[in-house]
Amino acid sequence: MTNTIISNSIRFVVLVLLQVLLLNNINFMGFINPYLYLLFLIVYPFNTPQGLFMLIAFLLGLSIDTFEDSGGIHAAACVFIAYIRPIILRFSFGISYDYQTVKLSNTPYGARLSYIILMVLLHNLLLFILEMFSFSHVYLILKKTFFTSIFTILLVLISLTLFKPKRR
Repeated sequence: MTNTIISNSIRFVVLVLLQVLLLNNINFMGFINPYLYLLFLIVYPFNTPQGLFMLIAFLLGLSIDTFEDSGGIHAAACVFIAYIRPIILRFSFGISYDYQTVKLSNTPYGARLSYIILMVLLHNLLLFILEMFSFSHVYLILKKTFFTSIFTILLVLISLTLFKPKRR
């Protein structure tokens, strides 16, 4: 229990610092900025109480908003993702999730990929809708969502591959 809290706290701090110090300075093609901090929400233990997970997601988004001066859009997108994560988990992993037997590293690759894609796409879509807040920018919102999501998904998959937990 304590080991899990310590490892999640370290992951939280490292991902926030990596995001604000390095990744926020990447602006590929003028609008693509990968959001690797989503990895924290993706790999956070699935058996956590929903209220606690939403609070932690809010704190994660608020941390990013504080450094980016973005007015709460990251916090809103993170809380949204935390709220709908059980639905995404049920969709991606099926009955395994209902019985609390899902461990991300032990899931089939297709289910894991669908989970990651849905989490990233929905987060980025809401983030850019809140950022633009105009229906006249629908094309730009969809373009930013698509390309940013591709780069974020690639970074998440690379990170999960590089930092795969040791098998016992």
